[in-house]
Amino acid sequence: MATISAPARTESAPAKKAAPKRGTDTPFKRRLPLLPALLFVVAVTQLPFVLTVFYSFQSWNLVRPGSRHFVGLRNYIDVFADSTFLGALLNTVVLTVVCVFFSLLLGLGLAILLDRKFLGRGVVRTLLITPFLILPAAGALLWKTTMFDPTYGLLHFVFGTDVDWLSEFPLAAVMAQVVWQWTPFMMLLILAGLQSQPKDVLEAASVDGAGRWRTFTAITLPHLSRFLQLATLLGAIYIVNSFDAIFLMTQGGPGTASTNLPFYIYQRAFQGFDIGQSSAMGVIVVILTMIVATFALRLMFRTFSLQGGAK
Repeated sequence: MATISAPARTESAPAKKAAPKRGTDTPFKRRLPLLPALLFVVAVTQLPFVLTVFYSFQSWNLVRPGSRHFVGLRNYIDVFADSTFLGALLNTVVLTVVCVFFSLLLGLGLAILLDRKFLGRGVVRTLLITPFLILPAAGALLWKTTMFDPTYGLLHFVFGTDVDWLSEFPLAAVMAQVVWQWTPFMMLLILAGLQSQPKDVLEAASVDGAGRWRTFTAITLPHLSRFLQLATLLGAIYIVNSFDAIFLMTQGGPGTASTNLPFYIYQRAFQGFDIGQSSAMGVIVVILTMIVATFALRLMFRTFSLQGGAK
């Protein structure tokens, strides 16, 4: 008699998790939260620059109502033919190069000193950073009244002379104040580079008998190259736009001895009411700054890639 076998029990397979849908996390969706910030930056920076470019092709002086008309490149031609503009351009280059060089040199020296351990290093570091935390206008007034005053200034008290520094050496006086203000910024960047050095390399150099100068030139200085380049680039971008010190200390004088491009643009726009030529000057300054910054960034990125490949 045939027996009917019971059907074999089959275990139900576990339910598979649904695979996530591809294509939902697009680059546009990831960047969508940044859209308000991007629109704000465009509205605050790019739209005014576009208007400045538009005004640079107009002859428009606020003292003469109804005189606004299109002149093409005439404003740019007049700007480059202006001897005062060329003198302000030279002062800007000298001010930027000298201040960046001495700020970098002093910042390097202070960073090397602060990289060592000693009692009260935190207090000293805080005191050295203080000039960078002071408002530029307050720092300019501080130097004008307490340092360079020919009667009550500290320089008069120390050297015993009645030299009017702001009248006889106006550009040098402004440079001293700018160097004092930006040296802590350079010091912080270089100090960060010094503290990121691999200690085992320094110990190996010491074991091999390398002196301090040899260790500094062969190991420390090449390691600091990217930090020095970054400090030079950022310092030049900020110092080239110096306005507070010149406005509050010398007013660009005597004559135009300490006038730089930002102050001269201010004079033409808000004292001469010449919107057309001041806009052309602003466009020229922006273009020159972008050219210098582009070459500096390419050099810096090339250095980064070379050092990254060497590793």
